[in-house]
Amino acid sequence: MNKYIAGVDEVGRGPLVGDVVTAAVILDPANPIEGLNDSKKLSEKKRTLLAEQIKQKALSWSIGRASPQEIDELNILHATMLAMKRAVEGLSVTPDFVRVDGNRLPNWHFKAEAVVKGDSLHAEISAASILAKVERDSDMVALHALHPQYNFAGHKGYPTKAHFQALETYGVLPCYRMSFKPVQARLAAGK
Repeated sequence: MNKYIAGVDEVGRGPLVGDVVTAAVILDPANPIEGLNDSKKLSEKKRTLLAEQIKQKALSWSIGRASPQEIDELNILHATMLAMKRAVEGLSVTPDFVRVDGNRLPNWHFKAEAVVKGDSLHAEISAASILAKVERDSDMVALHALHPQYNFAGHKGYPTKAHFQALETYGVLPCYRMSFKPVQARLAAGK
């Protein structure tokens, strides 16, 4: 019987800027949290409220990251796996079993399964998706404060029309993922 089951999810594989952020969560069966769901199906306000509850009620939670430099060095898939490994290894309670959202597992010693659409199927993965999303969105708000002309708080670093216009006008910042094609295109154009 698996006593401590960790859920793991990532946010931020698609953006052009910033870290890929993962979270690992071991929920407390004796202290349930109402309303857990895939973070993409929740409002920002609801996610923020749930993130606070998760941090208070979970047996353990941890955030893992991989930097834009690591993404450029390893590629986004391997950087995501590294961030997931960091999240699970950062837990204060060692999990007996790990459920990872998606179709791949990091190379690690934990007993685990990959679950496609796991953030809609398992509460612990939903909780991880919420923590990762709130953490990465917070990163983008902080980056927005430093560089408001890019509107990172609005597009969260994703490749939107407004983001491409900002990139065109203001150029590439060091926090960009230099290996991503739209960023390479700007660099090649001399910005």
